[in-house]
Amino acid sequence: MATIEECRTALEKLSDSMSGAQGDVREAASLDRSVSCHITDLDVTFAGRLTGGRIDVRETLPGPPRDRAQIRLAMAGEDLLALVGGELNFATAWGSGRVRLEASLLDLFRLRKLL
Repeated sequence: MATIEECRTALEKLSDSMSGAQGDVREAASLDRSVSCHITDLDVTFAGRLTGGRIDVRETLPGPPRDRAQIRLAMAGEDLLALVGGELNFATAWGSGRVRLEASLLDLFRLRKLL
């Protein structure tokens, strides 16, 4: 099982990758939205903001998200590590229910460029 620190590091790595993106991916990453990532097996939520092409994690909270972020992710810690490490395909994980992504229809359309 992944640790809270490993998950935070994975989110930072994802943020670094997004900030260096070009073209359509950079455009999708440049949204300004509240974001939460609930790590289900650890029952912890990373909450923050997607802004300037980066994910700025501002809080680590016990339990599920307290506020409804504009972009909401939920998954097991090992799945987060595998996604960021390139070992798990997001579309496959999302389609199988291993990863949940909730956002407005317009945001989902923009975010698909990141996948």
